[in-house]
Amino acid sequence: MNKFIPKAVAAELLQEIYSSSTKTVYDSEKHRLTLLDEDGTEQVHFRLPLSILYAESGIAEAKSVNYVVLLIQAGHCAMGYFEDGRCLNHKVFRSYMVRQKQGVSQIKYLKTKGKSRAGSRVRLGETAEFFENINNRLQAYFQEHRIDRIAMSCSKTLLPYLYTSAVPTPFDKRDPRLFKIPKHIHTPIYEVLLDTNRFLQRGELIPLTEEGFAAIPLLQDFLLHHLNTDDAKDTPTAFEDTADEVYVTDEWDDEEDLSFDDEDEEDDIVDWD
Repeated sequence: MNKFIPKAVAAELLQEIYSSSTKTVYDSEKHRLTLLDEDGTEQVHFRLPLSILYAESGIAEAKSVNYVVLLIQAGHCAMGYFEDGRCLNHKVFRSYMVRQKQGVSQIKYLKTKGKSRAGSRVRLGETAEFFENINNRLQAYFQEHRIDRIAMSCSKTLLPYLYTSAVPTPFDKRDPRLFKIPKHIHTPIYEVLLDTNRFLQRGELIPLTEEGFAAIPLLQDFLLHHLNTDDAKDTPTAFEDTADEVYVTDEWDDEEDLSFDDEDEEDDIVDWD
């Protein structure tokens, strides 16, 4: 079973791993260490909290870690700017992109059924504006702040519309700061944005074999001495009180209340080309 650990405990574990003879391999794209046993067999993945920067010496020099969290589904987007786990600005966008009877986005419908009538042109127009609004906000974040990481969840179908918008995205799809959020994301709203940030602020230990944690003596000892039963559960624990504090917030623009089908396109964890 995966174990989630608070940021402070994850930082301590990272330093202990560095100080030991434990074999590791760091994957910068997934921001995780793979721990190997004495035979070189991969036994455990250790996903690091997003606000901990990794260096070959363990933890990089102490500095504030600034990052953007971007959650996109058809017709819904929640995004925010964070410093060391604290949300300083957020924005939620909604758009009329979903064919209500079919419950699929206009983009996906056109890929399977071809062109349709006036309603589809309205939805496509709103789709273009939707991504322009997203990129305008991203541009503002990148102009005003140093951005160390970009945590994103977006379906493969929608990615081309983000990167080919009339308003350019302030990063490309090969940007080394990109981090694909390894978690299923529900319809993006403010609360989901904060829940995702809590997930990103935790470390995660993932056993790869039946032996798992027991195959790494240092890790087994660390878990026995540092984690109690509550820490090892899958629910968030031991977060700073200010983790979800918001200093600048933007409400939805006044607009007609639009209904969306609950079967809206979902974001799964996918590989990006």
